[in-house]
Amino acid sequence: MSEVERGRDLKGSCACGAVRYRLTRAPMFVHCCHCRDCQRQTGSAFVVNALIETACIELIEGEPVATNMPTDSGRPHDVYRCSSCQTALWSDYGRRPALRFVRVGTLDEPEAVPPDVHIFTRSKLPWFSLPERTPAYDVYYDMQSLWPSASLERRRAILGSG
Repeated sequence: MSEVERGRDLKGSCACGAVRYRLTRAPMFVHCCHCRDCQRQTGSAFVVNALIETACIELIEGEPVATNMPTDSGRPHDVYRCSSCQTALWSDYGRRPALRFVRVGTLDEPEAVPPDVHIFTRSKLPWFSLPERTPAYDVYYDMQSLWPSASLERRRAILGSG
């Protein structure tokens, strides 16, 4: 059991420190996404997102601002950024206000939250090697077969069966 599962808070911030936050619970699941949208929006090869209930993100200082981002799919995607340094702290994919995708790189200890899965590897950059022990999918995956049952229950509690 990881330290965060035992109840240790994970804290994070933007680059300038104007926004600080705490995760009050372990993430439900962690995606490493290699889609072109994530590559473009982060300026990197991928993004690592910790899926967690919005209610489990406690603001310590500051207030991020939502920015609507264009996507290849056309689905709504709001990125919450520090208004001073513009660091992306978390996202709301599909306008589901109860669920957030926290950028693991903004955590003070990002190594505490490794990816559970690599997704959209069809657009993975060829010079990046995927770890053999972590599941990887060309596009997406069947959540029922990959997510722990407790995480599926948490997701159902905030989003219903959809």
